[in-house]
Amino acid sequence: MTSGNSAVIPAFTFERLAQCGTTKARTGRFHTPHGIVETPRFMPVGTVGTIKGLTPQQVESVGAQMILANTYHLHLQPGEDLVKAAGGLHRFMNWSQPILTDSGGFQVFSLSKLRKISEEGVIFRSPRDGRMIDFTPERSIQIQNALGSDVIMAFDECPPYPATRSQIRESTDRTYRWLQRCISAHERPTEQALFGIVQGGVYPDLRREAAESLVQLDLPGYAIGGVSVGEPAPLIHDIVNNTAPFLPENKLRYLMGVGTYREIAVAIAAGMDVFDCVIPTRLGRHGAALVQGERWNLKNARFKEDFSSLDETCSCYCCENFSRAYLNHLLKVKEMLGYILISLHNVAELIRFTQEIRDAIERDRFAVEFAHWLN
Repeated sequence: MTSGNSAVIPAFTFERLAQCGTTKARTGRFHTPHGIVETPRFMPVGTVGTIKGLTPQQVESVGAQMILANTYHLHLQPGEDLVKAAGGLHRFMNWSQPILTDSGGFQVFSLSKLRKISEEGVIFRSPRDGRMIDFTPERSIQIQNALGSDVIMAFDECPPYPATRSQIRESTDRTYRWLQRCISAHERPTEQALFGIVQGGVYPDLRREAAESLVQLDLPGYAIGGVSVGEPAPLIHDIVNNTAPFLPENKLRYLMGVGTYREIAVAIAAGMDVFDCVIPTRLGRHGAALVQGERWNLKNARFKEDFSSLDETCSCYCCENFSRAYLNHLLKVKEMLGYILISLHNVAELIRFTQEIRDAIERDRFAVEFAHWLN
């Protein structure tokens, strides 16, 4: 693996490149065993080892460099032992580029109706077969070690919004203690980068304390978690703006679960690097397209006789080959192809959005060209 000067760059090194002269936005390269991630970058979500409705070749064709999968869901089905036997998650799903796995913490706390939280971890009932599962920080890391992803996330407690300050304090302190246990349990540190997650709710002082504590552990990268859990957008912006300055400049910064134009742009302006969200494929499965900052319902009658491409500025397979009228027709007859094509375009759109921001930062034009998203 080489950079522009042909020097060998160690895995999990983050190279800072260009810096915006007005904001804290930056470009960079994150080196992993499976390739380089150019930042800022949107990462498509492949929860159970697939970007819903899309082949790995399609996802790669629109510029995806890193994708996500989820520890909780893969543990339930097909199980990490099977994935390991297949040669790891990369080989199992035929994806050759970097993969990040979420720890499962968010899913345990948001999807499991029956759960019991303790210092040891979380016991919850499987929504698949009803069995009780004991999920601890050590277990989360063991599963992720078996999956073989490039970046693994520490098991954290993700409290809902709203929550009291005392509740947030308790969960944030527990998240730190769980992180220390994750570090001790991690058996593949040279092959997989363990990222810590900054919690702290909507309280700037708790966010700062959490970030400063995590930074002392000198991890390969850091994430801001606990956003997009029900709080309004202005609070998301406040959380990111108040937390990002306390994360190391020489490490990758990941904002978890954010995938709208404005939230991505604002986070990049604050100095964040990578983002993920299920929005592109979820919208696609409902016939909604992201087009240059807007959301279009392609089932609407106005598209019935519109023979122009979905987005003439987009070079994805959908936009280069099919009309809005055809997509409208596919949705009306509920043909699978329509949902696939729109999902592909939506993934392409958010990746292109971050690529265009990257280009603007390099020309020091980000604050000007993307001002309408920042104000």
